[in-house]
Amino acid sequence: MSAIKGARERARIEVTAAIKDEARRQLAEEGAAKLSLRAVARELGMVSSALYRYFPSRDELLTALIVDAYDAVGAAAERADREVTETPAPPADPEAPAPAHGTGLARWTAVGCAVRTWALAHPHEYALIYGSPVPGYTAPQTTVAPASRVGLRLIAVVEEAHRTEGLALPPLAEELRPEAERLAAAFAPGLPPAAAAPLVAAWSQLFGLLSFELFGQFNRVVEDREVFFRHAVTELGRSVGLMGNR
Repeated sequence: MSAIKGARERARIEVTAAIKDEARRQLAEEGAAKLSLRAVARELGMVSSALYRYFPSRDELLTALIVDAYDAVGAAAERADREVTETPAPPADPEAPAPAHGTGLARWTAVGCAVRTWALAHPHEYALIYGSPVPGYTAPQTTVAPASRVGLRLIAVVEEAHRTEGLALPPLAEELRPEAERLAAAFAPGLPPAAAAPLVAAWSQLFGLLSFELFGQFNRVVEDREVFFRHAVTELGRSVGLMGNR
């Protein structure tokens, strides 16, 4: 009996993966607004009623794709951070513009660049989670934790740097103090308010840079986009108080 149950579960996993793969293909061709369960079923040679046993509605399929995308970019960010902290440092190069290996600034830059690498490899999934809202769709609570992974990784980098290296922060403007204190209490209790406000700004600017690149606003403006992005994301790290070599 357990063997039959196991085979059924494997079959369900395979069919679910096939449905999501076809849905991603349709996202690339038609966009999220035109995603259709009937069209997915037709392309897979399934009747609609069979597909509904896996995803009862278009919104549930969209939610699965959104969660997968957030988890994928979050995993890429976390992996890049681990690689910087766990890999032995390369020989020092006094002329290198990159921040010192293993510092908070190096980790921040690695996370930002990993997010960019993922976004360039998966532009349609990036558009699904960071582009225009899908008409008629409201994301459920189950998307919140996956959507937080990149932001939480950036917060962790800054919090650890605050504990071990210290942060170089300008004085906090008095008119911003109430909001900065609220942000620190809500999202980064391990950071001073003077770091929490610029951290939220830097997080939003990171994805603004990516959206400008992926959605064509840098066309005929920025040519060496990799160098431009690395420099920009490093400067965003400095704006939250991270320190490192230029």
